[in-house]
Amino acid sequence: MEGAGAQQAGPLVRCPVCLWELPAAYINSHLDGCLQDSEAGRGGEAERSPQAPSKKMRLSGPPGESSEEEEPEGGSGPAAPVFPLFHKGRAAAAPPGTPGAGAHRGAAAAAARGQERGASPAPACPGPAASPGSHAAVLSGETVAQKLEGKPLADKLRPGTLGDYVGQDQVLGEQTLLRSLLEADETPSLVLWGPPGCGKTTLAHIIASNSKKNGTRFVTLSATSAKTNDVRDVIKQAENEKRLLKRKTILFIDEIHRFNKSQQDTFLPHVECGTVTLIGATTENPSFQVNSALLSRCRVIVLEKLSVEAMETILMRAIRSLGIRVLVQDEQHTDSANGSSSKRSESTVYIEEKAVSTLAYLCDGDARTGLNGLQLAVQARLTAGKTSHQASTQGCSVDGVFITEDHVKEGLQRSHILYDQAGEEHYNCISALHKSMRGSDENASLYWLARMLEGGEDPLYVARRLVRFASEDIGLGDPLALTQAVAAYQGCHFIGMPECEVILAQCVVYFARAPKSIEVYSAYSNVKACLRNHQGPLPPVPLHLRNAPTRLMKDLGYGKDYKYNPMYKEPAEQEYLPEALKGVDFFKGRKT
Repeated sequence: MEGAGAQQAGPLVRCPVCLWELPAAYINSHLDGCLQDSEAGRGGEAERSPQAPSKKMRLSGPPGESSEEEEPEGGSGPAAPVFPLFHKGRAAAAPPGTPGAGAHRGAAAAAARGQERGASPAPACPGPAASPGSHAAVLSGETVAQKLEGKPLADKLRPGTLGDYVGQDQVLGEQTLLRSLLEADETPSLVLWGPPGCGKTTLAHIIASNSKKNGTRFVTLSATSAKTNDVRDVIKQAENEKRLLKRKTILFIDEIHRFNKSQQDTFLPHVECGTVTLIGATTENPSFQVNSALLSRCRVIVLEKLSVEAMETILMRAIRSLGIRVLVQDEQHTDSANGSSSKRSESTVYIEEKAVSTLAYLCDGDARTGLNGLQLAVQARLTAGKTSHQASTQGCSVDGVFITEDHVKEGLQRSHILYDQAGEEHYNCISALHKSMRGSDENASLYWLARMLEGGEDPLYVARRLVRFASEDIGLGDPLALTQAVAAYQGCHFIGMPECEVILAQCVVYFARAPKSIEVYSAYSNVKACLRNHQGPLPPVPLHLRNAPTRLMKDLGYGKDYKYNPMYKEPAEQEYLPEALKGVDFFKGRKT
């Protein structure tokens, strides 16, 4: 059996660190173990213990199985390196047929036999929570409270395959370009742009899971804590991996917009030559926050907010994983008090179907907010203890922990409004307000105003924009609009939020209903264009329009032949423009 397994694993290759000869399929994981062992200075035999397989390097299983499980000896799947946090000796990385690997093979075989009998697999290194074939991830623990312990629910239920990924069908749906590339293990350099909780990090984790199964090295850095030296170290290791082992490296940078332009320039030559495949995630517009030279080397993938239907699917998957029962409107629920139920350590947990729908709406397409809100509501009700609730829709008593619509609202505190005062959403909303008033839509104008103020926008900023709008879009159509805008600004300055919100609302509705005129705005734009496009020196001011405060100026002709209009019953005929512009009408945009 051992010889057959070694033949299936490929020809023998000598390890450059320990000089052992081993099958080529195991060289990557073995070399990682040797390097980590030499750095830590903890060579020697691995400790013999029942939990040893969980701390040893593991080989990927056949397709369809989680990469966190131990593969039985002689498996046909390719080797996938796993980087454990705690590594004990070279024997952990030794494949079958190498010195000192007997204990490892025995432990692996024992683990495999244990899995065949239904035992839980050994814990693996931290990583994305994979869904083992079904749509509900398996959470450890017997009770709901135990399943909620540790990591946040949003991280525990993170899907591990594209099949379990919910939403973003326009980018990752069937027959799309990106999905085809990912399934073929041809990951290009990407910039994932989308609002919080739309699945950027989850998609990166799925790519990481697939890459490890195919022998590709995946490194994760966060721009909030990583430095330029950290990036250079990763790139140097990637160069060595590519040169010595022909092994690809994918570098995932979370919040890449936090890197300044000089830090982003570090990636340019290495992404260009393929040393690393860069995947960046950002909530900010890449056009403003990411170096244009780096953008030209990456494909920008725009991820939208998750739909309400997608949010309901994600929440229902979490509810099934936790073992919570959903109270449908016409369904009768009873909890029998037999002997077995009395021995349970926890009562049955119920949640209203309406509460799930409300949570899907209130989280505003943010899966992380929705799952964490569900977790908070469940934990709060479990802490409150066992309750008995009279369900109005069923007319029956439900004995257990009951979660209502009010409980999930309390978990979120308020509706989740996405608004970034310094980001793109700030400019999107003010542009929408401006265009709604210009289009005389008073309802839309009030909506966008409230969207900004409720999101935390500075009311004085909005008031300043209204002063500009009064002259730009209303102008001479209603000259009192400028007075209204200035008064609104002063009122906001005097009393502040929240009292000044009605002042801004009044001004916005007044502007939406006012007649519009861009006559002055267009004419002034024509004047600026005339000045920019003028060839040569600007024409001098005509002598009769010049002031002559001294005798010398009068002798030079300053103010000569000027006609003082108040002395005439009708406007005096005289030219006020330079000779070169005689006859130009800026209000009509042409010469008369």
